[in-house]
Amino acid sequence: MAAHIGRRLRKGAATTAVAAAAVAALSASQAPGATVDDQGRQSTGDATSAPDTAADDSATGNSPYYTDLPPLNSPSPSPSAGSGDAGDQRAGEAGIPATVLDAYKQAEATLREKKPGCNLPWQLLAAIGKVESGQARGGRVTADGTTVTPILGPQLDGNGFALIRDTDNGAYDGNRMYDQAVGPMQFIPSTWDWAGRDGNGDGRKDPNNIYDAALAAGHYLCRFDWDLSQQGDLRKAILSYNNSTDYLNTVLSWLEFYRRGTHEIPDGTGALPVDRSDDTARPGVTPSAPGTTPPARPGKPSGSRPSPSPAAPGNGGSPSTPPVTPPPATPPTPTDTVHHLEDAGTGTLTAMAGHTFAERVSTRAETEAGKAVAKVRIRFTLVGDTDTTFTGGETVATVTTDASGVAVAPALQAGERTGAFAVQAAVVGRSVKGVPYRATVTARAADALALAGEKEPTCVAGGEFAEPVQVKATYRGEAAGKVAVTATLVTSADDPAENDKGPYFKDADGKAVRSLTGLKTDADGQLTLPKLYADDTAGTFLLRLTTAGGATLDVKLTVEPAAAPSPEPDPSTDPAPSTDPAPSTDPSTDPSETPAA
Repeated sequence: MAAHIGRRLRKGAATTAVAAAAVAALSASQAPGATVDDQGRQSTGDATSAPDTAADDSATGNSPYYTDLPPLNSPSPSPSAGSGDAGDQRAGEAGIPATVLDAYKQAEATLREKKPGCNLPWQLLAAIGKVESGQARGGRVTADGTTVTPILGPQLDGNGFALIRDTDNGAYDGNRMYDQAVGPMQFIPSTWDWAGRDGNGDGRKDPNNIYDAALAAGHYLCRFDWDLSQQGDLRKAILSYNNSTDYLNTVLSWLEFYRRGTHEIPDGTGALPVDRSDDTARPGVTPSAPGTTPPARPGKPSGSRPSPSPAAPGNGGSPSTPPVTPPPATPPTPTDTVHHLEDAGTGTLTAMAGHTFAERVSTRAETEAGKAVAKVRIRFTLVGDTDTTFTGGETVATVTTDASGVAVAPALQAGERTGAFAVQAAVVGRSVKGVPYRATVTARAADALALAGEKEPTCVAGGEFAEPVQVKATYRGEAAGKVAVTATLVTSADDPAENDKGPYFKDADGKAVRSLTGLKTDADGQLTLPKLYADDTAGTFLLRLTTAGGATLDVKLTVEPAAAPSPEPDPSTDPAPSTDPAPSTDPSTDPSETPAA
């Protein structure tokens, strides 16, 4: 039933009507400045933000895709709905196999944390998964999300498809002649090589695992800092996955359908798509099974040559055999003419942690004779133990050479990890010697330190400083955040040795220390030192602060003598007590009381 309805929806004007209706529900118009060429491919006037969507630089290599459209009616998100075999087409199409659905939702959650500005909806991954592989062939996956059998697109040999010669030595697709799209999200090997992710935490990046592939697709769609809640950015992202307006409209149709409701169904019970975008190009050939390589075109078996025409009677009645006309040679592409890459004047690649590199990597593509080659895609890849990225947070960037054969990589944004790493430049779709560029990230630094506040710190001997010392670090006039600072109480301005008396800090055990390391300024370049104490030594002391980059500041600390205590009375200076006897009160000794003779 599902197959029958799928075919019915694809025929004639119904295809255009259904796609247009679904797309109109999302947007009334195309992105500003959008144009469509004679191959049905869309581009926009925003050349600076749109990606290079050549076949071998898109996620799928512009491989064929399933063109089945969702039902015209909204889905019925009933938890009890089956896979569509019971006759309810809407319920069947809305069901997504449990493991596949979980992979989409996990990818959305990860991207919400890693790239919140992208606003990736899991329904977009579901729409692409539907169009690329019919949700991993109806959810035929193992418990860890790996497809039961590999899903391969046709070999991209230029015979009706893009021409992408082998880039992985057959590691992913088993084909050492040409590349093929691989897995439920149909990545070509050269794209998976940098876009692949480990989505199920098993330590591997497997394009045939739906968790890995869904997370990779999410990162791919978010790689240009697009906001997928904006219609223009959403369209650009989908077109970068497969550069076809028909593909865009089909994905948008399923996106709108899934947004209106969906539900989980058992693995392996999903409805399989029927029609594929390349089926019409092969008259007389049975449409290929989901996820398999279509057969060769009729009359052009692989490795065969055209048969000569049968003999025809000539003027004398004798048969003649017309000569066999060889097929015209395929003209070389610009990529085919590249012999080597050269550095195009890249300066020293050095930046402080957290800062943008002033220099950008610049590479020139040349022929064997040294002539510039334009319109060649150069892939720049970061190699080594580094958290530096290109603008936008990616570790790989692809840029097309200009008329002078030069490709300039996006600016590098240094992370917090210091040390050396490399930027490797290589030609996309051709094995020629690349150009490595050495880059270095140095520690954060400051070139100036200033004391916050106007008063110099003061306290009394044996006491503690009431206010902590506060400083601000700057670099080239801007706040220097996260800069390491060392604080030492030095002997004098000329003697940087640690002082053994005067003010001091306390360690975690409360012991006196006169040197501190591991201090860092905050994001605004400010630092508040721990509390300072003073021993019994009065005088003027120096606190020296130093940073990476050479900034130094001496802070004057004044310790005033403690106030003198009140003196105790000296007994030796007190008046002596009187030694005269007290007047007698005995009348017998008082002359005035002597009786008369």
